[in-house]
Amino acid sequence: MSLAVLIPLFPLIGFLINGIGFRKVPNGLVGIIGSAAALAAFACSLNLFFGFTGQAQVVHVFDWISVGSLHIALSFQIDQLSLLMLLIITGVGSLIHIYSIGYMHHDEGFGKFFAFLNLFLFFMLLLVLGSNYVVMFIGWEGVGLCSYLLIGFWNKNTNYGNAARKAFIMNRIGDLGFLLGIFLIISHFGSVEYADVFGKVAEGGYVAGDKTLMAITLLLFVGAMGKSAQIPLYTWLPDAMAGPTPVSALIHAATMVTAGIYMIIRSNILYSLSPDTLHIIGWVGLATALLAASIGLLQNDIKKVLAYSTVSQLGYMFMGLGVAAYSSSFFHVMTHAFFKALLFLGAGSVIHAMSDEQDIRSMGGLRKKLPITFITFLIATIAISGIPPFAGFFSKDEILAHVYEHSKLMWALALIGSMMTSFYMFRLLFLTFFGEFRGTHEQEHHLHESPLTMTAPLMILAVLSAAGGFFNLPHVFHGNAGLASFMQPLFAHSEGSHHAPDESTEMMLMGISVAAALVSAIAAYVMYVSKNAVPEPDGNESGLQKVVYNKYYIDELYHAVFVKPITALSGILVSFVEFLVIDLIVESIGKLVKGLSSEARLLQTGTTGYYIFFMVLSIVAMLSWGFYQLYTITHPGF
Repeated sequence: MSLAVLIPLFPLIGFLINGIGFRKVPNGLVGIIGSAAALAAFACSLNLFFGFTGQAQVVHVFDWISVGSLHIALSFQIDQLSLLMLLIITGVGSLIHIYSIGYMHHDEGFGKFFAFLNLFLFFMLLLVLGSNYVVMFIGWEGVGLCSYLLIGFWNKNTNYGNAARKAFIMNRIGDLGFLLGIFLIISHFGSVEYADVFGKVAEGGYVAGDKTLMAITLLLFVGAMGKSAQIPLYTWLPDAMAGPTPVSALIHAATMVTAGIYMIIRSNILYSLSPDTLHIIGWVGLATALLAASIGLLQNDIKKVLAYSTVSQLGYMFMGLGVAAYSSSFFHVMTHAFFKALLFLGAGSVIHAMSDEQDIRSMGGLRKKLPITFITFLIATIAISGIPPFAGFFSKDEILAHVYEHSKLMWALALIGSMMTSFYMFRLLFLTFFGEFRGTHEQEHHLHESPLTMTAPLMILAVLSAAGGFFNLPHVFHGNAGLASFMQPLFAHSEGSHHAPDESTEMMLMGISVAAALVSAIAAYVMYVSKNAVPEPDGNESGLQKVVYNKYYIDELYHAVFVKPITALSGILVSFVEFLVIDLIVESIGKLVKGLSSEARLLQTGTTGYYIFFMVLSIVAMLSWGFYQLYTITHPGF
């Protein structure tokens, strides 16, 4: 099990080499070191996975914190959930590293970029490997830091810096809830180790609806809302597009945004005993899925469409968690990692060919010039739209089936969200790759397919996006639901995590879902290919279209409700409290010390005779005081 220690160690070594020597290590070697570190972690993860016996094991690295009866160790837990997360993070992460060699090759910060990528991978691996909530929290905070560094990587651009700060601050809001949840776990259970906490819950006779467990799960969910971009803490994620495209793929696909899903699945026994919290999670997930999908319908920035798509898909994952379909939600985490990484890297290939142009209104007809990018992007679009037999069909429909059993209203609304997903994704595909080219002559002249370092990861991800659904092929298709069976031991104490409708109902639901996706895809084809419609220029929107295009003005609302009052309060504090109270007190003390020292300085004359005179005078004074004390002791009545 020493391999468990090596898995995060390799990216850390890559970070140290490229981070310390990024000005000296040649670019060619930088890419090799960074990618080799990720691939080595992937190889170790594969080794662990194939050698796994089915029994969870804890690898103790060292004792870390000991306060009274509380003992916290830096230790790693190897079980079904951590192994699957390791494979996703290191596998998709390695492909993104290789892709970055071609995409970032001419960037002046190439070495620094790979150092940050490796550090991001290290903290994400720490997050999923930790055997307790504190180690998870260290990784949780680490990926928050790295997201700040990577989103604001091109820091000479003020807007990019603002986006990085926004992501950092909004994540801190969620992290406060997570931290309070950990404190409550410590005060109630006296430990943060998963085995201890979950064992006490399983054996402690807790009943569904326990108030303490509900408080803990709600606080942990606040942390998940921040990291996994749920209402109301989702607005940072679309702005995270300011970072280089490989960063978008890394944050949005396999790593940071899935941390909240991972945390809830890891804590499934706590949530299964908190049905009210699950109810809240389900409806928050549904609201997020619908809101983000509706915004995605009218966005024209290729990366912004994908960003809102990510927020929407995360909503579906939380919806699955809300109905206790834990393995189904994780299945969608896995398939989403494949097709969303492919979509972002495909978008990067388009942006690379278009000389950094991201507006889909300036594209069109690119399938002829970028055949590999087009085919792989098409596969990812079909997958995310839920059309069989691609990966997204199986995972999304599994969630919808569980939701249907829980609430018919929630299922109907989720189906509408699924239709919107299919429409805006095919809209993106058609406007980008079909029709006539709408860019400049210079852009058309430079159109070319991306190099092999970029297209090879696209092809691998395309295969996974096409075949990924077969990892958990349902019984209705004569599969053995391999992923759900593998994860079953994780949910031994969680009721209702695997109840699904009967086969006839499941087939009906799949038929409705596929028909809805196809109708949306056909509608997009008619509108943007047959009728050759192109979205209006900015500023020409009106009515509801303008509201949706401007993201319901939620960012402006947050700015008015939170940012402006805090800025105004800060101005008042600076003008009055800082100036009249703090500065006045500090300056007064400084002036007093300065005045006294100026007077005391007069005693320093520089004359030796003067110093000797005062030394003798001092000795006489001390002797006189000594004799006086002695006399009062020997003559008590004096």
